Amino acid sequence: MNQLVKNIWQIGCLVLLSMPAYSQKIDSTKVFTETAYLAWVRQYHPVIQQANLLNRVGDAYQLKARGGFDPKIAGDIQRKSFDGKTYFTVGETGLKIPSWMGMEFKAGYNWTNGVFLNPENNLPAAGQAYAGVKLSLGRGLMIDERRATLQQAKILLQSNQAEQQEIVNDLLLNAGKAYWEWVNAYNDLKIYEEALRLAEVRFAGVKSSFLQGDKPAIDTLESRIQVQNREIAVNDASVLYENSRRYLSNFLWYQNELPVEVSELLRPPFYRELSLPESALDLGSILNNLNEKHPTLRQYRFKLQDLEINRRLKKEELKPQVDVEFNFLADGVDFVNRPKDAGELGGLNSLLTENYKAGIKVGMPLFRRKARADIELADIKLLDTNYKLHQKSQEIRNKVLNYEAQLDNSRQQVGINRSAVKNYQDLLIAESEKFRFGESSIFLLNSREQKLIEAQLKLVKLLTLYQKNRLGLIWSAGLLR
Repeated sequence: MNQLVKNIWQIGCLVLLSMPAYSQKIDSTKVFTETAYLAWVRQYHPVIQQANLLNRVGDAYQLKARGGFDPKIAGDIQRKSFDGKTYFTVGETGLKIPSWMGMEFKAGYNWTNGVFLNPENNLPAAGQAYAGVKLSLGRGLMIDERRATLQQAKILLQSNQAEQQEIVNDLLLNAGKAYWEWVNAYNDLKIYEEALRLAEVRFAGVKSSFLQGDKPAIDTLESRIQVQNREIAVNDASVLYENSRRYLSNFLWYQNELPVEVSELLRPPFYRELSLPESALDLGSILNNLNEKHPTLRQYRFKLQDLEINRRLKKEELKPQVDVEFNFLADGVDFVNRPKDAGELGGLNSLLTENYKAGIKVGMPLFRRKARADIELADIKLLDTNYKLHQKSQEIRNKVLNYEAQLDNSRQQVGINRSAVKNYQDLLIAESEKFRFGESSIFLLNSREQKLIEAQLKLVKLLTLYQKNRLGLIWSAGLLR
């Protein structure tokens, strides 16, 4: 073998030995890490922005419910005039103030005059102010529609926050899987590109040896077929990489809902740059606090609270309606209205014993069938939701345990496969040395190299699978946000 052929083979062997270390070559691109990628998704993705609207919805419903306790001012005036006579003028203006305890405070002023005024509307010449309170002593004493609505609005706000966390949790899982598919496709492409380059170097060396008469023509044919196979693999890997890059771009947005794509100046990490971080999750603590921490289970718990409030409201309907009302009356705006010949307490006594308007309203259905049916339906909904909560809790618990087992298994698999890659590398180096001394064939060399490529591809797959399982474990615990 002449000096030219020897030089070509030396170059080929140096390239071959450097194959596992291709990731150490100088690269002008910047690594797009998972941390930076997920932070970008959290900040700009439209689904995240949409989920944030749930907080505003909850705030709006709470504001609406608080509106049920807003003071209300109202006025009414009626006047009748006919044939030049004012039959009557009746007017009233007043303020009502609901309270959290179920009482309603009110104050107002009435005035009337006219020729044909209804006697019951007769008032002092200066009109009459009043101030009083209305209270339900039976139905509505403990809870009523207004208070129930406000409590449910507060629960809705918390439930919407849990739903927001669930949406973010699901989105980041899908985004994270897309990222590691991109990493997988990129590393596959680089492995095939490096394999193609080595096959081309080897083909050039074999062809030169054939031209020098040192190798048979069959070796050049086999080397050429190997180059063609690698070209096909590179083409397929390029398509898969571009598809994964475009899919990854589905999760990348900017301000004003502007979609962006992954720049060519960004690349995922090479598989030799990837480590296997230990899970930072305390599995025992997660399992013990699933009901309180997991957003899906929290929504069930908030639903139970909402149903319990609804049941209390329905149960209140079993009580009789007993509404009492008491109003102090004034002469004009003088509530004391003390007569000239009365003592110091005369005006107060007349206020308490004479100048008032009181009433009571009582009512209750005899059989209360509607109320009893509503309570039964409320109980059924509570039981149904409890069953769903227990079922979902068990499903999530098992999902967490499954991901933990898969994560541990993939960690072990990565360790085993890394050792296998090293062993295949050692075999390839030994086979290359034998080939240099004419003790091997191009077929055996290609076979060793193909086994190394397959082991590298499998290692990449296992590394990305480990990262997916890591994300899956965090997601199953409801903490990916």
